[in-house]
Amino acid sequence: MELKLFHSKSVFASEIVKSRSWNTVGVKFCEELCTIRGVRLKASYSTTSNKFIGSISKEELSVETFPYKINGTNGSNLSLLGGDIKVLDAFDDEYGGVVINAERLPSNPNAFASILHSSLSHWKMKGKKGIWLKLPLERSELVPIAVKEGFQYHHAEKGYVMLTYWIPEGPCMLPANASHQVGVGCFVVNDKNEVLVVQEKYSAPAFAGVWKLPTGFIQEAEEIFEGAVREVKEETGIDTGFVEVIAFRHAHNVAFQKSDLFFICMLEPLSSHIIEDDVEIQAAKWMPLVEFVEQPLIKGDSMFKKIIDICVARMGNRYCGLHSHQVISKFDGRSSTLYYNMLESTDFNCQGI
Repeated sequence: MELKLFHSKSVFASEIVKSRSWNTVGVKFCEELCTIRGVRLKASYSTTSNKFIGSISKEELSVETFPYKINGTNGSNLSLLGGDIKVLDAFDDEYGGVVINAERLPSNPNAFASILHSSLSHWKMKGKKGIWLKLPLERSELVPIAVKEGFQYHHAEKGYVMLTYWIPEGPCMLPANASHQVGVGCFVVNDKNEVLVVQEKYSAPAFAGVWKLPTGFIQEAEEIFEGAVREVKEETGIDTGFVEVIAFRHAHNVAFQKSDLFFICMLEPLSSHIIEDDVEIQAAKWMPLVEFVEQPLIKGDSMFKKIIDICVARMGNRYCGLHSHQVISKFDGRSSTLYYNMLESTDFNCQGI
């Protein structure tokens, strides 16, 4: 940002520091290196006239990494907009909100506190709505400062905590944190009518010694069918191919008051040799289906019994599950997986039970 006058010599604007200075129309400049709180401004001057004429283009500067604006009019003043307002480095989101740049936060907590406060004032004046502040684990000392300013926890991961601030009057319209966890149960039956089952090393006493289907959670950015194949491989060493989603269960207040989606998937075995996961699995084996369904826990639980009934019906072509299909939506242009079945009118092998 250059302050254009009549001479090409560069000087720096000074708030108070000076060496040799000129007072012209109430504006003070110094010839040597001076600062406005760490911001260098280039300027030039003329000693041939008492009139001081200049202009500064409207442009964002930063104190360390905190952009703000400087205006000048006909050289008559040099002032920071709004009385030295500093604003955190951020960008607008598509919903009228602001996302603060987590990689360019002030290094000093006191500076962060001051600039966060002035940033909120600036964004309120601009009519912004939701403010998103992501604080990395290594900047955790800034969390109490943000909370004191009115930010609320939104969610946390291993490496960061996300906080939010809602500016408008009325209820907060920011989307809530993820409300569900997603798991899979894997029904794998070989050509001998044996089902792949496991005993877990760590389970509630009530489930000790129970043979169950391989289960697990879907990982971030993982498809349901991918997670099912992965869980079977990890727990038993068996390679499988995904067939379809047989059914799913929806439950609430499961872990940390979150809801749970549990998908029962049918897979076909592509190998037979079991290699147990010695971290999570106590034992794994191929178990006759008849023996599996006769376990007291299966027979005595209406949900487990229904799941097995559905799986058996699917084996007998008396039930159709949901196949995975890759689709692209014009709403976001992304590829995603849609699960559904297609029943031809002449196909009598798939009937709901």
